[in-house]
Amino acid sequence: MAAQGGTHRFVPTQFYNTFSHAHPPALRIKPGERVITKTIDAAGADWDGKQVAAGPNPQTGPFFVEGAEPGDALVVSIEKIETNRATGYSSSLLAPYAVDPAALLQRAGLEGRRVTWAIDKAKGTARLEAGGDLSPAIELPLRTMLGCLGVAPARKEAVATSTPGAFGGNMDYAGLNAGVRVTLPVSEPGALLFLGDGHARQGEGEVVGTGIETSMDVEFTVQLIKKKAVGWPRLENETHIMVLGSARPLLQALQHATTEMQRWLVADYGFSERAAAALMGQALEYEVANVVDPNFTMVAKLRKSLLPTR
Repeated sequence: MAAQGGTHRFVPTQFYNTFSHAHPPALRIKPGERVITKTIDAAGADWDGKQVAAGPNPQTGPFFVEGAEPGDALVVSIEKIETNRATGYSSSLLAPYAVDPAALLQRAGLEGRRVTWAIDKAKGTARLEAGGDLSPAIELPLRTMLGCLGVAPARKEAVATSTPGAFGGNMDYAGLNAGVRVTLPVSEPGALLFLGDGHARQGEGEVVGTGIETSMDVEFTVQLIKKKAVGWPRLENETHIMVLGSARPLLQALQHATTEMQRWLVADYGFSERAAAALMGQALEYEVANVVDPNFTMVAKLRKSLLPTR
């Protein structure tokens, strides 16, 4: 990996609702450099609660990575994701794809309203007070994450920020937290990295269509792996390697994630195709990241303790 030092502090003033090569770079950075920046919430409100952009999921960026070329892999190490205001919001009805059709008929007429959570950063909690038809009060520990992290898609496509794909995007994976390393395929010069849609926390599947949506302080570094084929986003944390596949139906998302995991084991861990399949058959884990976006997202996972040292 090519790496150098340096830190950039970037406060965004322009935000985008598509992942696209057509947006001008907000900042040019070099591999190994660190970026300290901010994201606004999914509806476009900033860290002061001021409406500064339109939803859905307005993105900070794009960040142009010097030396990144099509066919490379961009490695993004997320060092910090912290809430920077005292409130967040979520939906309060289960999303249509998350429930039986009969359940949708039974709730006909219910208002799909937002509810406001109080974020206590010092205490490390988000609290939803009781009131009206909302009972009892709910208090949950913070587990901050980014719903969106992606690069400019291939084939000069412009993809809405509501959508995940091979380029990353709106994957809404509850495990995209501080400390993870995300590897994305480079399809455009400079990669053009976008990030946003911060959640104070989110359940797996994002079954109400939102996390606890809020603005964030984010710090990350980037590195490049030259001429490295990556088909789908790869994640790594202290315990697991992971692949995120996105598609409809959900089965196709699972197929993408499973296929890419096998390729990863063969290419980087020394497994034959048959040995990789044998390991996956007995050790692979899955998570449902989202069942609400235009593409659904599945996560295939393997514990590092079961893998040979690279």
